[in-house]
Amino acid sequence: MGDRLHLAIGVMGMVFPAGNAASLLLYAAPILTFARVMKKKSTEEFSCIPYIIALLNCLLYTWYGLPVVSYRWENFPVVTINGLGILLEISFILIYFLFTSPREKVQIKVVGIVVTVFTVFCITAVVSSFLLHDHHHRKLFVGSVGLVASVAMYGSPLVVVRQVILTKSVEFMPFYLSFFSFLASSLWMAYGLLGHDLLLASPNLAGTPLGILQLVVYCKYRKRGIMGEPNKWDLEGNDEKFKQLQPVIDNDSDSKI
Repeated sequence: MGDRLHLAIGVMGMVFPAGNAASLLLYAAPILTFARVMKKKSTEEFSCIPYIIALLNCLLYTWYGLPVVSYRWENFPVVTINGLGILLEISFILIYFLFTSPREKVQIKVVGIVVTVFTVFCITAVVSSFLLHDHHHRKLFVGSVGLVASVAMYGSPLVVVRQVILTKSVEFMPFYLSFFSFLASSLWMAYGLLGHDLLLASPNLAGTPLGILQLVVYCKYRKRGIMGEPNKWDLEGNDEKFKQLQPVIDNDSDSKI
């Protein structure tokens, strides 16, 4: 029964990719952020670290799903979504590299971290290919390294949650990002558990509660964040109206004199 359900989830991942779609939306969420970066030609206060960690996660799990590590194509849906994730994350990092400021200092830092990421991936790939000779030990090794990268990726929003609690505003935590983080981790956790693949399920066991935490925090502070904005706009609107009426008042005063 479990094998049939695992096959059903795998087919769903290829034909009607619920898990893949949620993960793709999660990986694609920063597109709006980088559209803003390109428009302003500046990365402002954005950090590139989350995208580099996500790149490492995608590299490791793409390798994990390939027949070199997994048995044949049992984890083909893992390869498809993380392969697309690699392309998206590399695109984000390149945009950040081009528009970052101060250019030289930050670019050197970005290059150094990216080189470290690819070094970790290459070492993992070489060890799993040449020093380990069966799928079980290869999956155990690559999955353990991927577990650390995934927990780091899912843990990065904790900084945003802290900021939301301090400012009592959800301005810095978009709902769709939190929702797709929860949805993707839940679906891949189910996929790993149904397939008796704890290494694939484990990082999502951490990601699902983190996603729930973000949604709870969002729901708690959503009304407060919305209520704070109208006063600001009303003040600005009233100030603008006053400036427009000022010449009329002055003219009336002059005519009376």
